[in-house]
Amino acid sequence: MLRGKPIDLHVAPVTRRDSFKGSPLGSHSVSRKAQLVAVLALSGALVACSSGKAPNTSAGKGEGPVEDPTSPVTVTFSSWVGGDPTMKKFAADFHKLHPNITIKFQNVNADSASQKLTTQIAGGNPPDVAFVDASATSDFASRQALVNLDDYISRSSVVKPDDYVDAFKTFVTYQGHLWGLPIDGESTGLFYRKDMFAAAGIDGPPTTWDEFQAAAEKLTDPAKKTYGYEVFAPEAAYYWYPWLYQAGGDLLSEDGKDVVFDSPEAQKAADFYVNLAKYSPPDYLNSNSYDGRVAFEQGKVGMYMAGSWLAGTIHAEAPKIDDKWTTAPLPDGPAGCKTTIAGDSLILLANSKNPDAAWLWIEYLSQKENLATWTYKSKNGTELPPLKSLLNSPDLAETKPVLEGFAKLMECGVASTVANPKFPRIEQQLNSELGKAFYGDQTAEQALANSKDKAEQILAH
Repeated sequence: MLRGKPIDLHVAPVTRRDSFKGSPLGSHSVSRKAQLVAVLALSGALVACSSGKAPNTSAGKGEGPVEDPTSPVTVTFSSWVGGDPTMKKFAADFHKLHPNITIKFQNVNADSASQKLTTQIAGGNPPDVAFVDASATSDFASRQALVNLDDYISRSSVVKPDDYVDAFKTFVTYQGHLWGLPIDGESTGLFYRKDMFAAAGIDGPPTTWDEFQAAAEKLTDPAKKTYGYEVFAPEAAYYWYPWLYQAGGDLLSEDGKDVVFDSPEAQKAADFYVNLAKYSPPDYLNSNSYDGRVAFEQGKVGMYMAGSWLAGTIHAEAPKIDDKWTTAPLPDGPAGCKTTIAGDSLILLANSKNPDAAWLWIEYLSQKENLATWTYKSKNGTELPPLKSLLNSPDLAETKPVLEGFAKLMECGVASTVANPKFPRIEQQLNSELGKAFYGDQTAEQALANSKDKAEQILAH
């Protein structure tokens, strides 16, 4: 149980690395979720009508460490982080170690990364390696667009699958195989305004659902345009998941074949979540979680659910309020402490012209010291490393105290993805139906029932 004093995130002035992408990844629907929508719209048709070359999904077979190429080759790397100085240095250092391999960056916008990658796959000219939203991995894997990394991993002395955080590993697992390697991630916590809590007579952060609702009610005064919490219709599903898991519910069955998000536990979570809309500023209801930070910074909202990216963003945008807010774990639900996580992964494309060289690049980035450098040791980074050994290391807390609390929250982390590549389409339905419930057009029960009907149709085809 992760309780006690609030997590103090005011130790270091950090900004989320992803802020230069165009749409910060802190808004999961604006960036992470937008990528999945693009995949859903295009991948089924485009992968099916690609160049006709049979995808090499089983590259990597062999004995011993993967050897360097004997002549110069170029490994193309598609990402939205190619301009990051740390990533540029990685590429330069890698080339010194592997002089016959040159990394060529293909820079893309985060919001259109999956759409771009899908188009490249369909055209028969995919990059060798791609940096993607981790939750998109299984969808690409299901369409035979990726290399199964199991053989490469078995030959590596660097990559240790058991050291990856289970929730992060879930993102890159499909049908029991690893199709990508996590490179960074974040957990979700509660940000709250200490000044608004004091003014409302609230002693500290809520630790239970009942305390959370009571705090939201005390903080809400429509006449003064102050509110307790924020919900966002376009991202209704993603921010329901913590409550769902805290209630003991889930989305699909373990095999990904049956809908279970209409269980009694899920109904309880949906009722609680939809009810929070009355404590949310109506002007932001149709907004997104990134834009919604403004209301929190302006003192119009007392509580805000977000990942560690928000700490650096608030400090950069509104340093004058640094002493007016802090963070805490999400409140415990009937099933205890649960929080969602999100992250990015590295994938090797099935039609790579140089799969062995591409693997060496992925393996290099996955070295423990490089994962540390990319995440908590990066000057402006607020991402968590995906390895248990790094999360539990005192080095993380000493180097970047801002991340210590979020690292501890990984004990409660649940990957909000399921073992079915059709799920992102189901999530769209949950977004739509729960959003309607926020507006009062239907009840939470009706939202789940309607979502289930559409989900079962999706799963059946």
